[in-house]
Amino acid sequence: MQTLKGTHINLRALEPEDLTFLYTIENNESFWEVSHTQTPFSKFLLKQYLENAYMDIYEAKQLRLIIELNNNQQPIGTIDLFDFNPQHKRAGIGVLINPEYQKNGYASEALDLLINYCFSHLNLHQLYVNITDDNINSLHLFQKKNFTKIGIKKDWIFSKGQFKNEVLFQLINE
Repeated sequence: MQTLKGTHINLRALEPEDLTFLYTIENNESFWEVSHTQTPFSKFLLKQYLENAYMDIYEAKQLRLIIELNNNQQPIGTIDLFDFNPQHKRAGIGVLINPEYQKNGYASEALDLLINYCFSHLNLHQLYVNITDDNINSLHLFQKKNFTKIGIKKDWIFSKGQFKNEVLFQLINE
């Protein structure tokens, strides 16, 4: 699908071969705050998840894509649509880049591809994202992509013994 191919990265569907990659990122505790994870995932559970990844976004109400380098198909992250609501034409976005590949513009390119896909193929009217107010890189990324800050949820996330505010951003397809 040309819509999901970029200059440096591609977005693609999950494959059974992604088990080890998913196991590594899902069990990386540094990501647990943004994924709202509290316990490790087993390979068995992730294998079952991959076996059900064939479900259509309209059925599953979510879509996870692998972000891979287009020169060697190395998976470097994931980008997700969640809370997909075709009636109200909206979905939430989550993006995760393996730390060794961060700060190379890959999240920005993946977001461009996903936004285009959502507005042109899924006919969504709006996308939203929730970001803790201390996640400066994500705040800048989504602001750069013209997401508008529409609210703050005070003391929304409890992590490492303290409460954090969560900022809500929205992008409307005009």
